[in-house]
Amino acid sequence: MQFDYLVVGAGLFGAVFAHEAKKKGKKVLVIDKRNHIGGNIYTREVEGIQVHQYGAHIFHTSNKQVWEYVNQFAEFNRYTNSPVARYKDELYNLPFNMNTFFQMWGVKTPEEAKAKIKEQIQEAGISEPRNLEEQAISLVGKDIYEKLVKGYTEKQWGRKADELPAFIIKRLPVRFVYDNNYFNDAYQGIPVGGYTALIENMLQGIEVRLNTDFLARREAFEGMAEKIIYTGMIDEYYDYCYGELEYRSLHFETEIREEENYQGNAVVNYTEYEITYTRIIEHKHFEFQCQSGIHNPKTVITREYPKLWHRGEEPYYPMNDEKNNDMYAQYRRKAEQEEKVIFGGRLGMYRYFDMHQVVEEALKCTEQELR
Repeated sequence: MQFDYLVVGAGLFGAVFAHEAKKKGKKVLVIDKRNHIGGNIYTREVEGIQVHQYGAHIFHTSNKQVWEYVNQFAEFNRYTNSPVARYKDELYNLPFNMNTFFQMWGVKTPEEAKAKIKEQIQEAGISEPRNLEEQAISLVGKDIYEKLVKGYTEKQWGRKADELPAFIIKRLPVRFVYDNNYFNDAYQGIPVGGYTALIENMLQGIEVRLNTDFLARREAFEGMAEKIIYTGMIDEYYDYCYGELEYRSLHFETEIREEENYQGNAVVNYTEYEITYTRIIEHKHFEFQCQSGIHNPKTVITREYPKLWHRGEEPYYPMNDEKNNDMYAQYRRKAEQEEKVIFGGRLGMYRYFDMHQVVEEALKCTEQELR
C-alpha cells in the first residue's frame, strides 16, 4: 500500500479529512475527476473578480470551533447575505422581515404586520395542509406565498406547488424586525481571494491528482491505500444496485458585462414562474468592489437555472422524500458493512449540507477515524 488514505473528491469534506490525516502523520492521496480542486465551492478569477463557478456560497455558522477552524486557512471578509427578491416589477427584501411587509402592504409596525398575516391565514382556513402550497399559505398567508414562494419553489423542484408534499416547507422564517441579514448565525463571510485558495491551503503538502476518475480505475485505486474516504455518489459507488437516488441539478450561464454595476446586489432572486432562472448572482458584490473604491469597469453575472438531474450530470440537491430516503437507507446499511470505505459529504451521505455542516461532519469523521 502506497498510502494510508485515498480521498476521493477534493471538495470541502475531502480537504478537511486530508488535512487532518496529514497532521496525524498519515500519507494521503486526494483525487478528483474534475480539473480543479474545491468541488462546488470552487472559485476562479475573471476580470479581477472571484467568480463562484457553481453558485453563490456564503460561509455562515454559530459554531465557534468551526469558524476558527476555517479561519486557519483564509482571512474572511465581512460579507452579510441580504438577497433581494424580484416579482415582476416589484422588489422585496429577504428574508421575510419588516422591510418586506412594508414593501408589500405599507405596514410599519410589527403588530400591523402580524395582524395582516394572521388575517390571511384565517381567510385561507387551512387546518391540515395536504401539499406544499397549503402548508406555505397556512404559515405566511396568500400574498407572501404567491409573490415570493410559489414560483421560486416550483422552478426549484420542477413540479407545481400543489403537487409537492407539505413536509418540504416545515417552517418559513418570519422576522418582525427591520433586518435584511438572511442568516441568524454569529459568524458569516467569504474567504478573501476566494474558496479555491482556502482549499489549496488545506491541501498544502498533500499529493492531489485531478482529471482522475476513481470508478474508471477502481481496482487499481483500491490497491493503493489502506482506507478510502469516498465523497462521490453512494448509489453510483454500488452501481445503483438498489436503484438510482434522485437529485435536482443546476445549469449556470455566466457572462462578462461591460458595466461597473449590473444589479446593485450580490444575489437577486426572481420569484415569478415565467422567468426560468431562479436568481442572478453578481460576483463582485461578494468582495465589496463597488463600495471599497476599487474601480473595475466590468462585472460578471451568473444566471442560475434549476433542472431535472440525469445520470452523468452534476447532482446538487438530494430529493430527500420518503421514497429516496428509504432507498438511501438500503445503501447506508450496505456501507456500514464496509471495512475499508468511509462515505462522506452530501453525495456520500445523501443529505443537503451547508458548508459549516460539511466541516462539522468531516471533523467528526476524523475524530472517529484518526483517534
